[in-house]
Amino acid sequence: MNFGNDKDARRSNFLMFVEVMLFTGCGYFLYLGLEYFSERQLLEISVSQGLTYICSFTFLVAISALSVGLYDLRLRETYRGIVRRIFVSVALAYGIMELLSSLAFSHLGIPRYFLPMHAALIIMTLVVFRYLVNRLGMLELGLKRIIVIGAGDRASIIEKRMRREVDRFGFDLVGFVPVTGDDRQGGIQNEKLLDVKIDDGFKHYIAANNVDELVIACDQRRGTLPVHVLFDCKLSGIAITDLLDFMERETGQIVVNLMYPSWVIYSDGFSAPNYLRDALDYSVNCFLASIVVLLTWPFMLVTAIAIFLSDITLKGASVLYRQERVGLDGRLFNIIKFRSMQVDAEKDGPVWASENDARVTKIGQFIRKFRIDELPQVINVFKGEMAFIGPRPERPEFVEQLIQEIPYYNQRHNVKPGLAGWAQLNYPYGSSVSDALEKLKFDLYYVKHQSLMLDVLIFIRTTEVVLFGKGR
Repeated sequence: MNFGNDKDARRSNFLMFVEVMLFTGCGYFLYLGLEYFSERQLLEISVSQGLTYICSFTFLVAISALSVGLYDLRLRETYRGIVRRIFVSVALAYGIMELLSSLAFSHLGIPRYFLPMHAALIIMTLVVFRYLVNRLGMLELGLKRIIVIGAGDRASIIEKRMRREVDRFGFDLVGFVPVTGDDRQGGIQNEKLLDVKIDDGFKHYIAANNVDELVIACDQRRGTLPVHVLFDCKLSGIAITDLLDFMERETGQIVVNLMYPSWVIYSDGFSAPNYLRDALDYSVNCFLASIVVLLTWPFMLVTAIAIFLSDITLKGASVLYRQERVGLDGRLFNIIKFRSMQVDAEKDGPVWASENDARVTKIGQFIRKFRIDELPQVINVFKGEMAFIGPRPERPEFVEQLIQEIPYYNQRHNVKPGLAGWAQLNYPYGSSVSDALEKLKFDLYYVKHQSLMLDVLIFIRTTEVVLFGKGR
């Protein structure tokens, strides 16, 4: 996946390099401190052996931090959210390192208290360092400076969707340049407009303002954009980016209502089927589903008993319920979930689920928050009807309506639906057509960029959602 240009990669690599040095330094100074302040030698290992152990844990922490998105410059997260990710990444690395300690490092005789002390020191150091980086702008010098060409209706999506400071973490917006044909009435209202002409002197203006990238967002392109000026800018090393690509890169979604066929045809992504991946897909999904069953069967058993006892006097009540959903290539299947709603929840026909749905039972509210209600869907995974990662399967009654009202909606069925997905992480329960449109932007991003690394990222972030009760 391409998450940004070379400057993004350099900033991300530099951040990772600095933090790896901090992780290693924490372990090394801990080693020296224990040796110096103890009356007897507590660490009966050489410096080289100690560094091998320290570097191994450092590597695991760095990989875990990379997996949870801590080095993704598009990450739109509060400082509290970043701290949670830090705890999750260190906890993952700690668990793996404990296993390796018993298998590969048992002969070193490293005290059991060394690893938890190293982990705690890394967490404290990283929390402080990320505060300095994110709140005090230690890496601001590496920000891309961009100018948006256009100030009409299309350009206004930047103003509407990226209002917060955290939404613009990866770039510095110099301003918007109005061009002929822009819908100024529905265009930019509160952003800075640049009084500059896109002519032969435009390149000098760009150089004087240290601009790195031009985002093309004008309402009309034919006859309004001087191609030779943009051509010269491109040859001078200035990145030229379409608005759709810019929004996709910075927000992790595809703006469906601005899509046009030629963009889909010429853009990267939507790759041909990977036959090796397809062949392994069922095996990998079954393996992950088996791990989920092994780890969560006690919770599923307690949930089933709780639902049964709470509704023991109700006629027609059941622990599980089956509901028809649309799967790969539009094929129908019955999804299996723990019942979280009242028995007569849909006596008047299918209704959109909402975040504070009055039909949800007290037990249902709890199991929805922690995603426990969706655990029986592992049965659908074993049957090959669902994948572990993919778009959320919708009901056929809603799909028929959404295909008619939302362009490109049917394209989300080009992949198997999943237990967890990109849209589930980034958007709450859909309760209307407009919500379905917003979720589709994330679903199409997943369809376009699906890869093993993206699946791993979604899996780890979903684990974080479950652990911290941030269910959507």
